[in-house]
Amino acid sequence: MALTVAAAALLASLGAAHAGTLDDVKQRGVVRCGTSPNNPGFAFTDSAGKQRGFDVDFCRALGAAIFGDIAKAETKVVEPRDAFTVLATAGVDVLTHRFTWSFNRDNGAGLEFTQALFYDGQGFMVRKSANVKSVNDLNGATICAAQGTTTELNVADYFRQRKLTYKIVTFNGTDPARLAYDEGRCDAWTNDRGSLASRGQGLKNPADHVILPETISKEPVGPVVRDSDPKWAHLVRWVMFATIAAEELGITSENVDELKASSTNPEVKRFLGVSDDLGQKLGLSRDWAYNIVKLVGNYGEIFDRNLGAKSPIGLSRGLNGLWKDGGLIIAPPFR
Repeated sequence: MALTVAAAALLASLGAAHAGTLDDVKQRGVVRCGTSPNNPGFAFTDSAGKQRGFDVDFCRALGAAIFGDIAKAETKVVEPRDAFTVLATAGVDVLTHRFTWSFNRDNGAGLEFTQALFYDGQGFMVRKSANVKSVNDLNGATICAAQGTTTELNVADYFRQRKLTYKIVTFNGTDPARLAYDEGRCDAWTNDRGSLASRGQGLKNPADHVILPETISKEPVGPVVRDSDPKWAHLVRWVMFATIAAEELGITSENVDELKASSTNPEVKRFLGVSDDLGQKLGLSRDWAYNIVKLVGNYGEIFDRNLGAKSPIGLSRGLNGLWKDGGLIIAPPFR
């Protein structure tokens, strides 16, 4: 009993240490986000030395919401195997990374997944010259994968269920796995399909490779925070919802000023802080959602410029389309 009480007190004290993340962020003057390394379209450094990508833009959305300034959003590249430790020790305030929302990660690990922002699934890339048409053709294959991810377990489950043999070779990070595959050390390379499409741009001859048609898992991806600060988790979640709601309401970075000045739509007026002050419940200013759209854009704008038709990746929206268009992306009402 005494040990149980002592353990509970210790956990409570640890939770209290992180109970004021928003206050810490405001005092520091910058919000810090952990991002994945060298992942074109999601998080990468461009030729000018600037961080760009889908995950980076959602970090900037936090900077816009909290400070009204995207320059006060700081990204820190962390390897998958280190990311949760970096978050737990307050090295970053949030992970806008490529981590799948799973039961074990969301229960008992001190983590909270706030919102699925990108729906993906695990796939396999192979050389066209191998004439492999299906995952079933990989019986006996050597497969490259990143260490510390869910991909190993997914491969094991899929191949065991189909009585297929394989050898998995893991590497310390996604880039080493890609390089090993590119050097011919593996017959196939496995990762989320979105990452295969983006990181595949870094292969010596991208056109010589193809992603197989099967998707062997569901991989909902979104920001992760410590579970000791529910106020911070709410803020991160609703900042993400704001980008989605803006697209649902037809609010873009180009028309947001006009709509703020002239819209008669009650939800648009609430959302932009014209009629209601929704920000106060999050510890933010009245125009927090306006700042997000003005400085970063809505979900569709963020997707299109980083991953969609306006980007080198060229991904279709698919499951990442709005719910009204047959996708899974939806935001609760702003009221």
